Amino acid sequence: MKPKDFALSLGLTDEEYGRIEKGLGREPNENELGMFSVMWSEHCSYKNTRRELRKFPTTGPAVLVKAGEENAGVVDAGDGLALAFKIESHNHPSAVEPFQGAATGVGGILRDIFTMGARPVAFMDSLRFGRPEAKGEAGKRTRSLIKGVVEGISHYGNCVGVPTIGGELVLDSAYEGNPLVNVFCLGTLRHDQIRRGAAKGVGNPVFYVGAKTGRDGLAGAAFASRDLTEESKADRPAVQVGDPFVGKLLFEACLELYARPDLVVGVQDMGAAGLTCSTCETASRGGSGIEIELDQVPQRETGMTPYETLLSESQERMLIIVHKGREKELKEIFSRWGLDAAEIGQVTETGRVVVKQSGKVVADVPARLLADDAPVYEREAKVPAKLVERQKLDLKKILPTKPKLKEDLLKIANSPATGSRRWVWNQYDHMVGLRTVVRPGGDAAVLRIEKPGGGWVRVAMTLDGNGRWCVQDPREGSKALVAEACRNLACAGAVPLGLTDNLNYGNPHDPEIFWQLREGVEGMAEACRAFDLPVTGGNVSLYNQSPAGPIHPTPVVGVVGKVEEGVKLVPGVFGAGGGVILLLGKSESGGLGASLYLQEVHGLIAGKPATADLELEKKLHRLMRSVLRESGIRAVHDVGEGGILWALAEMTFGSESAGAEADLPLGSGERAEEALFGEGGGRILLEVEEATVANIERLAKEAGVGCRTIGKTGGKEMFEGSLPRALES
Repeated sequence: MKPKDFALSLGLTDEEYGRIEKGLGREPNENELGMFSVMWSEHCSYKNTRRELRKFPTTGPAVLVKAGEENAGVVDAGDGLALAFKIESHNHPSAVEPFQGAATGVGGILRDIFTMGARPVAFMDSLRFGRPEAKGEAGKRTRSLIKGVVEGISHYGNCVGVPTIGGELVLDSAYEGNPLVNVFCLGTLRHDQIRRGAAKGVGNPVFYVGAKTGRDGLAGAAFASRDLTEESKADRPAVQVGDPFVGKLLFEACLELYARPDLVVGVQDMGAAGLTCSTCETASRGGSGIEIELDQVPQRETGMTPYETLLSESQERMLIIVHKGREKELKEIFSRWGLDAAEIGQVTETGRVVVKQSGKVVADVPARLLADDAPVYEREAKVPAKLVERQKLDLKKILPTKPKLKEDLLKIANSPATGSRRWVWNQYDHMVGLRTVVRPGGDAAVLRIEKPGGGWVRVAMTLDGNGRWCVQDPREGSKALVAEACRNLACAGAVPLGLTDNLNYGNPHDPEIFWQLREGVEGMAEACRAFDLPVTGGNVSLYNQSPAGPIHPTPVVGVVGKVEEGVKLVPGVFGAGGGVILLLGKSESGGLGASLYLQEVHGLIAGKPATADLELEKKLHRLMRSVLRESGIRAVHDVGEGGILWALAEMTFGSESAGAEADLPLGSGERAEEALFGEGGGRILLEVEEATVANIERLAKEAGVGCRTIGKTGGKEMFEGSLPRALES
């Protein structure tokens, strides 16, 4: 096959082939084209989104490693403690091989974190599937996907001894053909332990460490950069196979290696694009070159070609550059952990990645051309033709003449979309390591982390996404997501330090989808600037669509914060009764646009989500952190999806929690359904002791935030019947 024809078969374009040929000054061979096909894929190069990502704020006083500089961002948590965190997707692999797709997603993000020199201490996951109650093959497929993905996450996380402490599970028909599996990992380290992925020092040896290379995961980055089709099951060989026990050995061995003074020069995990990515990225960052010999690469299969060895995405592998003369120390450490450690090459001054097999050059490419000089596109953006129609909302045609609030609430409570997720997190070990302070199920998870100089700091984290809001108004929906994530941290008394995002969208060549992406990024960027919240990194996952169509535009944000000294952590459920219920923030509901109520009760998505009031949100979050220093605070929960009535219902779901009586006055011209189920932000519910009410009202007045007494706790049920029990079942 002619080189150009082979390039096109790999997904490269005519223009890209011409760019490669010009950069090399000759025709590329098949090995080189394979390397370009993965490195210039959307998954690795962000060629369709890089212009948009530059709109995010990435600097701030807490930022130690910026977005895009390394494998994960790092922020300062004070007293010499640093936090490395990032979120990644494994959507397509999980769609065709749910257990391994999800498991290796966990393994991949784990390596991103310990590559930075950090010890991984927590996972969170954001999962989206179709409706499990759907009839026929669709429902059967969805149930199988959910089972496989949850088992894959729990298998890898539990085996490596890192707790999964929270996340979200969304069930919506928009994800029926293309599930989303986004995994977040947090690690801790001292400032002086930060590692870089740069190859420096001509003559320094390059080591391959970890598991052996096989044929699994071939060109997985390219597979993740195209639409899912009915034939995608044939791409199963592109899905990696993970071994969490080797993963545990690998990160312990690497952390021991990092502890040796002045031993490691640079380190890079072999994730997407495998050996190709790790060599060209380290060489490009270091302004150097790398030469490797494939015969020295440990392999678990015989007869592997250079193409297969370079593009394999076999798991649990790392590339490490050490100072010349220190080779023996590295080999001894990895031998003690029972892992391969093979010297496969050296750092050069050529600026090129030179690959040999049996001494013969099989690929010779400028490192920057592979790693940094991929084309950057500006795609056409167009407002979706049906958006205006979708945003119309005539409640007179939707709502019955007389409200049916009890029936509506029970319909929401009995939906799989809102059912208890305890069956998920019960499969995760969320207490291993004994750092977990607030367990899954709350507004935010909280860990207790030891500081380098002694003492402890509490770190809070949350994941939030809402495709329903973003499909109706990508800009406002994305702003609301950032506000909600920061509000969740405020309910734990935490100040946000940094944000990582996973941008899940459809095919960027569709102008309507690219418009959604651009609007979403700009909305998120606006909110981040308002909250002085730097974006420390993340992931873009495109081509999330199936023959049934694209998913909802679904940005997922993970925010990490530090719980302030003196703040008390309180539960999200009511106590035994006798408390006063306060509403902090807005009194207005924001209306029913893009609400869970409309979807679950009336079977439609319509209207626009409420506009986020970012200035009010900032005042509310500061107030909340002050309130949590006071005595007499029994429970706290933010108002979000499902509105204030659903938030009150959720606060009754503890085994010992009381019911509640609440009086929720209507706004001018507002229907009861709007007041109770509207999802406007800027609202937090509190249960407090009666003696505390006056103090909270004073603090709220000083902060310029509304505070209203809306009810009291007591009794066993919110309504007649058994609403709390209905949801738990």
